[in-house]
Amino acid sequence: MATFFGFDYPTLWFLVLGAVFTGYTILDGFDLGAGALHLFFKKEESRRIALNAIGPVWDGNEVWLVIGGGAMFAGFPEVYATVFSAFYIPFMLFLVMLIFRAISIEFRSKEPMAWWRRTWDVSYSISSMSIAFLLGVVLGNIIQGIPIGKDFEYAGGFWNLLNPYALITGVTVVALFMMHGAAYLIMKTENRLHTKLIILAKNTSRFFVMCYMLLTMATLVYMPQTAARFREFPVLFLIPFATMLTIINTRRLLEKERYFKAFASSGLTSALLLVTAAIYLYPNMVISTINPAYSITIYNGASSEKSLGIMLTIAAIGVPIVATYTTFVFWTFRGKVKIDETSY
Repeated sequence: MATFFGFDYPTLWFLVLGAVFTGYTILDGFDLGAGALHLFFKKEESRRIALNAIGPVWDGNEVWLVIGGGAMFAGFPEVYATVFSAFYIPFMLFLVMLIFRAISIEFRSKEPMAWWRRTWDVSYSISSMSIAFLLGVVLGNIIQGIPIGKDFEYAGGFWNLLNPYALITGVTVVALFMMHGAAYLIMKTENRLHTKLIILAKNTSRFFVMCYMLLTMATLVYMPQTAARFREFPVLFLIPFATMLTIINTRRLLEKERYFKAFASSGLTSALLLVTAAIYLYPNMVISTINPAYSITIYNGASSEKSLGIMLTIAAIGVPIVATYTTFVFWTFRGKVKIDETSY
């Protein structure tokens, strides 16, 4: 099997896929969190400022989700087929919520009536929270494993997906995104809204810490085998240890009013949590709860070696271009939000 820098192609593609989904989590995570917090703002001007803080970037952030879906389809077609089949209803709900979030942002400012704007405000907030929650439910089930047979077909039903562990993961993701979104909005606002967001950031960080502790206990109860990989390679304990430090550091930076660093720290927390999940899963991608032999790994679920090699070359060109564009957009729209006639 061909290798590149000591890694075989399926492992490299696993890393690429993980990097893309991590990018999506960090980038779309803060605008989903901003949406989840939207109804906490009572004044019309505050809501407009919050919307305009994410207005130039939210749709570009979703590009990373499209890239992730395409990368999974191209690199791991068996995983793509099984996951989209098993999570058909959650993914359909996810797409509906994505649509409602988009039209809520765009339609809100089209009419001046208060009831019109309130309706889209509620739609925007509920859809943002729902997207975050559904992402968490899917992640929780992937980590825990799902019932798939030897033909890689899902053998469960929709209600199997709403198990306690997946629900706890869903709530934890919502809490994480709310903290991340609050930290971002603090950097983009000033005056009374800025002060309100400082309070919200501290409260959401407490909420996330409680959810994280609950999720950690649930992981030990429902999946005691998760520690096996870390016992096998003790150096990997540095990852959950670093995650704990970034969570504490985010709280510390918020207290010290270093908001950009707090935002970066919360983003790093998101990345480390996904790295921890990837360490547990590797080389599996979808674990079968019926029989471990039926699990989809990076090897039995991957495309041909030639296909992976060609697509890695394309990814090496395309992903940096998207990353450069994303950086350019953030740099262009840096600074505090100012409301004018072109604003939402």
